[in-house]
Amino acid sequence: MTTSTAPSAGDLFAQVLRQDRRADPYPSYARMRRQPVARLDDGSWLVSGYREIRQLLHDPRSSADRLDPQNKIPKAARSLLMQDPPLHDQLRRVVTEEFIPRIMGMRDHLGELVARLLDAHISDGPGRLDVVADLAYPLPVTVICELLGVPPEDEPLFGSLARRLTRGLDPVDTQTEDELRALDEARGELVGYLEGLIAERRTRPGDDLLSGLMFHPDPDEVMNPVQLRVTLGLLLIAGHETTVNLIANGTLALLRYPGVLARLRTDPDLATPLVEEVLRYDPPVQMSARSALADIDIGGTTIPQGSRIRLMLAAGNRDATRFDDPDRFVPDRADNAHLGFGGGLHYCIGATLARAEAQIAFTALARRLRAPRLVTDPPPYRENAILRGPEHLLVAFDGLSPDHAPAT
Repeated sequence: MTTSTAPSAGDLFAQVLRQDRRADPYPSYARMRRQPVARLDDGSWLVSGYREIRQLLHDPRSSADRLDPQNKIPKAARSLLMQDPPLHDQLRRVVTEEFIPRIMGMRDHLGELVARLLDAHISDGPGRLDVVADLAYPLPVTVICELLGVPPEDEPLFGSLARRLTRGLDPVDTQTEDELRALDEARGELVGYLEGLIAERRTRPGDDLLSGLMFHPDPDEVMNPVQLRVTLGLLLIAGHETTVNLIANGTLALLRYPGVLARLRTDPDLATPLVEEVLRYDPPVQMSARSALADIDIGGTTIPQGSRIRLMLAAGNRDATRFDDPDRFVPDRADNAHLGFGGGLHYCIGATLARAEAQIAFTALARRLRAPRLVTDPPPYRENAILRGPEHLLVAFDGLSPDHAPAT
């Protein structure tokens, strides 16, 4: 007679980091939630329950200064995502004051960009579209480059840079020596490019976001050169990578739930709650991290001061103690206070823009694609476990309508 042993929290965490589990990590997340707060063998803590994650996102003792001990990036060169108050608040205030006014009123322009990308595939007969390469990637990268004043001819540069840099977000021990070397090279390439862009703006400022950050009207809040470069890199890379996954993950859900796609085709207002459900059901950012500045009592245990904490956002988003029928995709789910954009001080700055891009993309796909269906299910996934999304999402269709014509 044999007995089976339940996997440990460490085993479950290792599972969701594995490439062969990338297509569906949710069974592992479900098993994690049986112990919402669990200690790993390395002394870090795995938190997978919704309420526990939410508590830590809002707890001032839960610090964002949480780099992997093996990561040697100096504190002064870390982005605002990895800073605590008061420096975090100062950097975020400057970015918000310059960023938010520039994205207001952009919906018409976003619609034009989506239409232009889809127009390249207009067909009266059968066709094929890679939602990642043809829409989900070019849309947000074009938008963020326009906002920052990056020349259009330089946009392709960020494809390879983004891939190498976002891979660096995963735990160091999951990366090969070649990947770590590529990460260092990518950082050097990005720094060199950004320094050139900044130098050009010093002599020729414009109306773009970069110029706004450089010449902020409050001299006490002007970023120093390192802060400016790091913030610019964050906006260019992380800002568009998450939206790529949001659009791709959402399109995948729509194609797996054709009844929802049919509803969206005739009711474009459904796009607003639908995007919130995508952010809950299959979020582009699967996990985050913190460190404990003091002992924190949570979930019936105490996380000791100095401990690293892994917040499993995607697990919390499917917690049955918070969401009814959490494994079902419900496009108009009520009271959908998901963790898809994090929470607390570090709530996603670009949430408003990402929501608008996804709403417009989903509505256009539903309206214009005739009889869309997945070519491969599950699709191939990118290697990154934290920013999780398909590498490609091939969709076959019977025809792609012009922008002014409804799909049938």
